[in-house]
Amino acid sequence: MESQTYDYIVVGAGSAGSVLANRLSANPGTKVLVLEAGRESHPWSRIPVGFAKLIDNPAANWLYSSEPDDGTGGRRIPIPRGKLLGGSSSINGMVFVRGQSQDYDTWAQLGNRGWSYREVLPIFKDMESYQGDGDSEYRGKSGPLKVTENIEEGPIYPHLIKAAGEVGIPYTKDYNGASQDGIGMTQTTIRDGRRMSTAFCYLDPARSRPNLTIQANALTERLLIEGKRCVGVRYTVNGTTKEARVNKEVVVSAGSINSPQLLELSGIGQAELLASLGIEVKHELKGVGENLRDHYSPRMKWTIPASLGLTYNDQAKGLGLVWQALKYAVTNKGLLGIPASPIRAYVRTRNGLDAPDAAISWIPFLSTPNFKLAKDSGITAIVNILRSESTGSIHISSNSPNKAPAVKFNFMTARLDQEVTVEAMRIARRIMTAPSMKDIARDELAPGVNIQSDDEMLDWVKKNAETTYHPVGTCKMGRDPMAVVDDRLRVHGMEGLRVADASIMPTLTSGNTNAPSIMIGEKAARMILEDA
Repeated sequence: MESQTYDYIVVGAGSAGSVLANRLSANPGTKVLVLEAGRESHPWSRIPVGFAKLIDNPAANWLYSSEPDDGTGGRRIPIPRGKLLGGSSSINGMVFVRGQSQDYDTWAQLGNRGWSYREVLPIFKDMESYQGDGDSEYRGKSGPLKVTENIEEGPIYPHLIKAAGEVGIPYTKDYNGASQDGIGMTQTTIRDGRRMSTAFCYLDPARSRPNLTIQANALTERLLIEGKRCVGVRYTVNGTTKEARVNKEVVVSAGSINSPQLLELSGIGQAELLASLGIEVKHELKGVGENLRDHYSPRMKWTIPASLGLTYNDQAKGLGLVWQALKYAVTNKGLLGIPASPIRAYVRTRNGLDAPDAAISWIPFLSTPNFKLAKDSGITAIVNILRSESTGSIHISSNSPNKAPAVKFNFMTARLDQEVTVEAMRIARRIMTAPSMKDIARDELAPGVNIQSDDEMLDWVKKNAETTYHPVGTCKMGRDPMAVVDDRLRVHGMEGLRVADASIMPTLTSGNTNAPSIMIGEKAARMILEDA
C-alpha cells in the first residue's frame, strides 16, 4: 500500500480546513497534506446565485437528510453539505455573520480558555478584508477573506427598513460591529461578482507551495491509531487505497456531519455503538456525535402585485432573465449577484434581553423549495431562534465510510425554541403589515392568516420548516464528560489528533455559521503552531 509521511494532515478542505492548509504550510519547511473527499470545483460555484443550482446537485453536494421525527412532522429534512474544495463555503448563501459577543463569552464561561469575544475578535479582524465603513475597532481591512457590503438594490429594501422602524426595529449599518441589533443589508463573501470561498481565498494562494499537497476526490476511511496516538490516515482515491503517516498531528476538519463519522469509523466514540457495528473500540468518548444543533427556520411568504415589478419573480421572467445575466456581466448586480438573503434583521422577542434572540431574513422573490423562482410574485421571510437549545445527534449506522450517518435533529423539543420561533414569526408579520408595506405585501401565503394561535403556528412550523444549513456541535469543545475536544481542540485522551470545524462549537452562534467556522480554522492553526 502506497504511503507517504507529512508533518500535518488536514482531513477536509472546507471552511476551516482550507484555512489550516494555508496557515500550516506557510513555513516552507513544514510538509502538509490536505484531503478533500469532494471534487476540485464546479462551474456554478463561482457565480453567487449558483447556490440555488448547487443546493440539490449531487456533483457538488453530499445531499444528506435527517431522520424523521416529531419536530419535522415525520419528514426527512434536506441537509446540503459542500462536496468541493472549500466545502460548504463553495455552495452556501455567502452570508457573513460573526454572531454576538455573548456567543463567545458563553464558550469561555463553559471553561474554554481563549475563546471569549475579546480573544477571538482579533482573529475575525485579521481574517477579513472588509469593504465597508465599519468601525476599525471591530473590522479588518487586509485579511485574505473578502467581505463586501451588499450591492443589491431596489425599492423593496428601503420599504422593509422603514417598516421595521415603524414596529420599533432600528436600522443598523454594521451588524458585525459593536451591536447586532436592527435591520440592515446583508454583508457577503462576494467580491467583484464572484463567490469568495475559502478555496478561492485560502487554498488558491497556497497552491504553488511545494510543501503543500492538495488531494481532491480523496475519501478518508479511517484514522490510523496506535495506542492513544493518531499516526496517520487511510484514504481512497479513485478506488485505490492509500495511507499517509504524520510526524506531528492530524487535524480533522470534515464538518459537523463527517467529523464525528470519521472518529466513529476509527474507533473513537460510544463503545456500545461501535461494538454493535463491529468496530474495534480504540478510545471511548461518549460525546462524539452528540450535541447537534441547527437553526430551524420556517419560510413565511407574502404575495406582491406583479404590476409593481418589485421582485425577481417578475424581473427574471422570460427575456428578463437574459437582462439579468447582462446586468450581472456588466455591473455584478441583479439576480445572479445576490446572496441567499440580501437583507436581515436581528430582533428581541421579549423585553429585558441583553441582545437579539431571533433573526428574520428576506429573499426578494417568492421561492419554491431549494430557492427556485415561483411563477407568482412575492417575498419570502426566513425566521429562526438564534441560539437553539434543542439538541440531536449524528451517528454512523454502518462500518462503511460510504454510508451516510443517521442525523437526528430533535427540533422544537426545547420550550424556548418554540416560544422564540412563534414570537419571531409574529414580529415578521408586524413588519410585513406595517404602513410602509401596506401597498406592497398583500396576501400571507404561508403560514396564512388563518394560522394564529401558538399551537397552530407550532404545528405548521413542524410540518413545513427547513434548516438554514448550520449544523454544529457534534464534537463539542469543553471539559465536561460529553466534551470531545479541549479548548485547544485536542481530542480528549488522544495524542496527535485535533478537530477544527463547526463541530467543536459548544453552542450555536447568533447567525450564519460560515464566518465562525473560518475563525475556528484560523485559531486552530495558531494554536497548533504555538504548541509545536
